Amino acid sequence: MRSPLRTLTRRGLLTGTVGSAALLATAGTLAGCGTKGAQQTEAGCKSEDLSATEKKVAFSNWPQYMDTDEKDESKRPTLDAFVAASGIQVTYTEDVNDNNEFFGKVRNQLAGCQSTGRDIMVLTDWMAARMIRLGWVQKLDKSKMPNVEANLLQSLRGRSFDAETQLAVPWQSGLAGLAYNANVTKEIRTVDELLTRPDLKGKVTVLSEMRDTIGLLLQSLGHDPAEFTAAQFDDALNKLKKAVDSKQIRRFTGNDYAPDLAKGDIAACIGWSGDVVQLGFEDEKIKFVVPESGVMLWSDNMLVPNKATHKANAEALMNHYYDPAVAAKLAAYVNYICPVQGAQAEMEKIDPDLATNPLIFPDDAMLSKAKVFMALDEAQEKEYETKFQQVIGA
Repeated sequence: MRSPLRTLTRRGLLTGTVGSAALLATAGTLAGCGTKGAQQTEAGCKSEDLSATEKKVAFSNWPQYMDTDEKDESKRPTLDAFVAASGIQVTYTEDVNDNNEFFGKVRNQLAGCQSTGRDIMVLTDWMAARMIRLGWVQKLDKSKMPNVEANLLQSLRGRSFDAETQLAVPWQSGLAGLAYNANVTKEIRTVDELLTRPDLKGKVTVLSEMRDTIGLLLQSLGHDPAEFTAAQFDDALNKLKKAVDSKQIRRFTGNDYAPDLAKGDIAACIGWSGDVVQLGFEDEKIKFVVPESGVMLWSDNMLVPNKATHKANAEALMNHYYDPAVAAKLAAYVNYICPVQGAQAEMEKIDPDLATNPLIFPDDAMLSKAKVFMALDEAQEKEYETKFQQVIGA
């Protein structure tokens, strides 16, 4: 059931398609999207639900983020099972290639309280937080999603941008931590080792995703990435700058670090668990490490945008994917952290090796070290992203 190593993983698309200069530009232009006129309220932008009479739902997701049949890639077993069981027809579109790019597609409609033509869109925590902050997302009816209520991992409850899980339901999750190639270096256990150990000088890459990299550095300094001050951010940024100035870091990357790590062209890096799971299938000496100081947890989230007309159908689909048996089938294909309690037991029936893989089913000890990056307001988003891009040489 394991999927082969994909040349461009879902998480890689998150940063791999946007260069550093573009990220800096979007930090300045898109962070200002909450200016007067764009903000919506539940009372001011009401949506009509036609689910009772229209058995359909439009679902926008990232590429390679849904299980497909090995013999016929047009078939999506878990999605087809939902259609068969519910009678709800699903228009499934892989049109989320980058958070900022997708934001650009829908911002004018959502700012004007108009339909995007989508009932579900899947976006990463920070973009989900922005959409929620702008009032562009419909509140979900928990009574129609009993599986979500029962089975959402405890570590994904009470997030700062959606404390009651009323607006965003995790699709898949992942970790940002350390990775190394044991063919070319000894074990690495801390962020400080990565950034200062002499034998690693010039053989290290670090992610260009600000929240993951700065989050890990904040933890290494004893700060909480889920609740930090501007001074603490600067503290972490200065630590990063020292590693840049000393030439410890070779470069900043999207997921293009993965082939370099596999070949031993770099010895160690800050990387994503989903990439390392797949690299590990090819070479067991590629290791993912949860730093002693902690690890960053991120999610891609299902949201129902304003003016979507099939909210109840969307809630039924979300509920379907929180059935542990369904969640396990999806996780066996995508290889990210499954956000569904009970899916691990179901995975044992599909692939016992995957069921014991801590990067798909983290244990409580690992999750206890995981933090979700603090939701930023517009001013913070612009300030922090700009400072970070200046340090990484954008």
